[in-house]
Amino acid sequence: MENPNPLLHKIIPMRRTWFNRVFAAIYTCAIFALFYHHFQNLSINSNTKISILMLLADLVLALNSITYQAFRMSPIRRVVFPQNIPQILKNESEYPALDIFICTADPYKEPPMGVVNTALSVMAYDYPTEKLSVYVSDDGGSQLTLFAFMEAAKFARHWLPFCRKHDLVERCPEAYFASQIGEFTEGRDEIEMAYREMKITVEKVLERGDVNGVNHITADEEVLKSFSKCSGIDGFTSRNHPTIIQILLESSINRDVQGHALPNLIYISREKIATAAHQFKAGALNMLLRVSGIMTNAPIILTLDCDSYSNDPTTPLRALCYYLDPKIKSDLAYVQFPQIFHGINKNDIYGSEWKSYVQINAYGMDGLMGPNYIGTGSFFQRRALFGDPLSILLPEIPELSPDYHVCKPIHDNEILALADHVAGCRYEDQTRWGYEIGFNYGSLVEDFYTGYRLHCKGWKSILCYPKRPAFLGSSPIALNDMLCQSKRWFMGYFEIICCKFSPLTFGLKSLNLLQALCYIHYISWPFWSIPVPVYAFLPQLALINSTPIFPKVSDPWFYLYAFLFVGAIMQEFIDYMTTGGTIPKWWNYQKSWLIRGLTSFPFAMLEYILGCFGFSATGFNVTSKVVDDEQTSRYDKGYFVFGVSSPMFLTITMAAIINLVAFSSGIEQAIFGKERFENVCLQICLTGYVVVHSWPLYEAIILRTDKGKMPLKITLASVALVLVLCIVFPLLF
Repeated sequence: MENPNPLLHKIIPMRRTWFNRVFAAIYTCAIFALFYHHFQNLSINSNTKISILMLLADLVLALNSITYQAFRMSPIRRVVFPQNIPQILKNESEYPALDIFICTADPYKEPPMGVVNTALSVMAYDYPTEKLSVYVSDDGGSQLTLFAFMEAAKFARHWLPFCRKHDLVERCPEAYFASQIGEFTEGRDEIEMAYREMKITVEKVLERGDVNGVNHITADEEVLKSFSKCSGIDGFTSRNHPTIIQILLESSINRDVQGHALPNLIYISREKIATAAHQFKAGALNMLLRVSGIMTNAPIILTLDCDSYSNDPTTPLRALCYYLDPKIKSDLAYVQFPQIFHGINKNDIYGSEWKSYVQINAYGMDGLMGPNYIGTGSFFQRRALFGDPLSILLPEIPELSPDYHVCKPIHDNEILALADHVAGCRYEDQTRWGYEIGFNYGSLVEDFYTGYRLHCKGWKSILCYPKRPAFLGSSPIALNDMLCQSKRWFMGYFEIICCKFSPLTFGLKSLNLLQALCYIHYISWPFWSIPVPVYAFLPQLALINSTPIFPKVSDPWFYLYAFLFVGAIMQEFIDYMTTGGTIPKWWNYQKSWLIRGLTSFPFAMLEYILGCFGFSATGFNVTSKVVDDEQTSRYDKGYFVFGVSSPMFLTITMAAIINLVAFSSGIEQAIFGKERFENVCLQICLTGYVVVHSWPLYEAIILRTDKGKMPLKITLASVALVLVLCIVFPLLF
């Protein structure tokens, strides 16, 4: 007998919750004791400048540490049972429709074949194809990307039935063919040959820069019109062009080679005017939200980065395990899958996995109101983007309402005309789009801000973390690219801090206390630009000048400092290791925070402050997804890839040099006797910690000769600035 109420999901509380709570209480008491000691020093210490700087640094660290404990108060894991869904949904017509949004912006930074692989991987989901619609937003308005998707539409007629026939788990073509080398599958050689031909054709067109002269284009009249829009209009640029909407596949018309329906595949490039606002990713998502509302209006939406391909064809069913539960559906805004990266080297030298952000902290927020939105791998309830759980905000036209039923085919002229209208760059003027409706504007981290605002409205979210990653994306392999990407994120956090919906004010009133502290923890990250440089330079300069600034070993306060440092390190170590980490990866993750604290954090703060005074303007810069073979080889071997004369390399090189000098000086001082060693023990340990973490820099400065080494002018400039600091320090302090 079938179970009338089959189990779709369950919650498993984590066993270390009570340990986390006890540790948090003890650690918080230790932080208060530290500030008592600081205020004592201010009253008796003659060198108040150093004391004030150390106090300021410790204030930021204390805020980070206390808010960090909020993630550990109620962590949970979830388990889903998608195999039970057929007991609820008896036939394919009962499955909710799914609209999938994929955004790309530049065919040279985000190669079209990568975007095509992402689209093909989700088109091949184990889901009724008549219920699937894939919308590709191309903010570059590029004929190259449109051409690539025309080719993808042809290839999909063969790829989707091949996946179904052999029940493939890996349905991203590029990943499948790379992982199945030497294995025999019926029809594999033919399908791989078709894929390789498509790839070569697309890459040749990309290399040439236009589609003119491609003799095998057999497009219909409407597609040719779209190509003419992409290239035949005077003044056409990626920031100045009309709306382009092209239906490449329509499920009611197009069939694969076995006669089954294909998913809808729609290419869109929203109208762009160089002076118009909202050119960031959230603007593209809101355009897709409106256009998809006109054409299909599916109740569930999946947002994906262009390089984040599906790694599991059952992923939509895992999300349905929550959306089919009436007890939680009413206030469930989105189901968030973690952002996992492929191509990261063995020991993750840049800390690119972001394990604390993606996994450890996400488990903690899942036990509260849910994890924050990370911009990709999120299944949204469309209704959540139109108000709070109790009331709906009606848009300007009824066709955009989440409850509107589309009764015309997507190729209908009236549907296309209205879709073209709502994709216009001026459509949002004098409306609530981006502020009360849709994805939120106001920050470079618009995804994070959108998730935060949804939680403030009373919506909840859920973390779905399956054993097999649902999606796999790419991560920068050059250090400068990684730091620039991080800088953009941290500038976005500054914008959230200073807005009227800041978690420090509005969030504390609108969220439960622990959830608010979690968001405060994230937005406080940019302020690491204070303690990391202070601890990387001030104790070292003081050590060089034989000036003790920490308690000596025989002082009871010494043990407080030791507990705070070791306690924080060990808590992160335990969390990291219990979530599947390794010691080398954890070590590199610690190193990455030191590097970001000396580069991305302070440069983000500086650029934000300059922007406030009108001296700098920052936009959304696309992170390049182009892979250089030589860089990849060095990265895979575990070498940091420097290579360019980035100003952000100045600070980390200076820190590496000054800590090495200070460590040598401290060891020299320690040989004069136990009393002097006692005075500078903590400073020697601190400088030694930084020196050990700086080995990749010493290697890049001295030992390496490849193109990824540290540029000579960065090294010379750093040495000169370190000499200036050593001369100026005694005069100032």
